[in-house]
Amino acid sequence: MTTPTHTGNTKGTKLPPEPLERDEIDALMAACSNRAPTGIRNRALVVMLWRGMLRINEALHLKPADFNATKGTVRVLNGKGRKARTIALNAESAALVARWLDRRVKLGINNHRWLFCTLDGTLIQDSYVRNMLPRLARRSAIAKRVHAHGLRHSGACEMRRAGVDIGIISKALGHTSIATTARYLDHIEPTLVIDAMRELK
Repeated sequence: MTTPTHTGNTKGTKLPPEPLERDEIDALMAACSNRAPTGIRNRALVVMLWRGMLRINEALHLKPADFNATKGTVRVLNGKGRKARTIALNAESAALVARWLDRRVKLGINNHRWLFCTLDGTLIQDSYVRNMLPRLARRSAIAKRVHAHGLRHSGACEMRRAGVDIGIISKALGHTSIATTARYLDHIEPTLVIDAMRELK
């Protein structure tokens, strides 16, 4: 009997989620240039996908007016099912987005352009982000698959580990129901099962 060998991901195969740990997120952001405009922008985008738990399309269609630097809040007007919501970033994350906004001004990009735009003010394509994140992962020596939705997974896992009420996590993710969020979290990180099995004597 021949033992099957793993030959990598085939087309149509859905791989399990791989949420990133905090040190991996830090390494990912550190791989972005701290001086070049694109590096400052990309670091802010990574933090928006992670801490804001936005879908890639939601993040790329934000406008500067959707971000309140004083309160650290973000209005998501292009949510799934055309449902709007407001999320918040912590002070450190909001400061990274504010830094990109300051750099935009110096580049002469007006506030009518997309928040995360190219250096000439045009919309960033999601394909750019899908290529950028694995490139940053390789630069950071992160072995896991790194993609935009994985950053959303990572943010949700952090909230769950911190003991945040599932109803709040559900609203932050923009889910229609708490049941959807419960299935989502159990799929990403089945902590209840893992913790219970660890306690067995």
